[in-house]
Formats: sequence, structure tokens, C-alpha cells
Amino acid sequence: MIASIIMIVLGLLGLFLFGMPIGIIGMNMGNATGIVIAVILLFCGMFRKFVGKILAVLWDSKAGKICLSFAGVVVAVIVVLVVVETFLIVRSALDRPKSQDVTMVVLGCKVNGTNPSLTLKSRLDAAYEYLSENESVSCIVSGGQGPDEGISEAECMYNYLVEKGIDKDRLYMEDKSTSTRENLEFSKAVIDKEGLSEEIVIVTNEFHLYRAGKVADSLGLSHKSVPAETVWYLFPTYYVRELWGILYQWVF
Repeated sequence: MIASIIMIVLGLLGLFLFGMPIGIIGMNMGNATGIVIAVILLFCGMFRKFVGKILAVLWDSKAGKICLSFAGVVVAVIVVLVVVETFLIVRSALDRPKSQDVTMVVLGCKVNGTNPSLTLKSRLDAAYEYLSENESVSCIVSGGQGPDEGISEAECMYNYLVEKGIDKDRLYMEDKSTSTRENLEFSKAVIDKEGLSEEIVIVTNEFHLYRAGKVADSLGLSHKSVPAETVWYLFPTYYVRELWGILYQWVF
């Protein structure tokens, strides 16, 4: 009985946490995965006895035992992957810069009209705080313009930081990129052209720093991190989506 209640509660919580962001950021691999797991938990909690009987019947046959054992191995592998990826995400977020001889690169994100989305605003606020505390650091704002955006992400970020009081002379716009790889690749070109420090500080949300760092490694960029805090009701969706993203990066 207690096990059923726990599964039902977790299932309902999962539906809430992963369903709510759909109205804000749409459907993606993160909330889709979370919703599927939540539905499975709800079903198992509501029909625990029925599920138990089905599993018992399967276990009594050789083929069923093989299938259940294989499923158990898959679940174990998934758990290990999640733990390893989470460790790498946390470690990357804690890799803060120790020197001011760096160039900050703020990775772009969705722009709503001409205003930053919640996620982009969190990155800009983290960038503003660091730039305010380290006045010798130059900053590249990186991001192109999507078909549903009023201005480029770079221009939006530039305007936001200038309005907050950051000197224009410290800011460089890279407004052609459409992906994390292009963010960093095109920013590297700006660094080379302007003679900026080749050690960079990547500003993006905490869940994204590991993957961004691996891209920077592939481009030969030495990097540290300034994590932006994701709002709580979007974090589960982005976190799970990022787990898929890291796995994809490892495989491909």
C-alpha cells in the first residue's frame, strides 16, 4: 500500500514538473521523458497488484525471465549514466575562474521579440554580476537571430548589459551563430581578430556547462565557468534534456 502511494505521488509530481513547462518552452526530449516516466509510475502505483501478477507470470517462463533480466540491466545502465553525467555537470559548474585575464563568452538563448527569455535573462544576470566584479574582463555576447526572434540574441544581450551599466567598449557582438558549437567557434574568431585573452569564461546555465566545455575543448579553447541559475520549474525539463544531449555528444 505504501509503495503504491509513493509511486502515485511521484507520478503526479512528475506530471506537474514536466507538464507545466510545455506551455512555456514547448515539448522537448526533457519533458517528454519525464512525462513518460511519470505515467509509468502512476500506472504501476494504481495497478500494483496487476503489474505484480504480470511480472510473476513473465518470470515463470524462460523468455520472460530473459526479458526482465535484460530490462533490469538497461535500467541499471541508465542509472549509472545519469549519476556520471550529473557528476560531470556539477563539476563543470564549480570550475570557476581564478584570474581576471580571461574573455567572457555568453552563450545565446531564446529571445522573445526583443526581450530575453527567462533562461537568457538568467545568463545575462550572471554575466552582469561577474563583469561588475571584474572590470578588466571583456565580453563576447554570442547568438544569431531565429525566424521567430525580433532581433539577434547577441543584440538583445548587448542591449541588456549596456542598459545595466556595462561599458560598450567591453562588449563584442557575435550575431551569426545558431548552435553551441558555432557560439564558441565564431567567438574564437572574434578573440583572434580583437586580440582578446584566449582563456575564456563560458556563461550559460548550470546544466549546459559540461557540454559547452567539451565543445570548447574540441576547439582548443581553455575555459572556466560562470553558471547561470535556472528557474526551478524549468530545471527538471532542461536537466533531463541535457542528459540526452550529453549522451548524443558522447556517441556522435
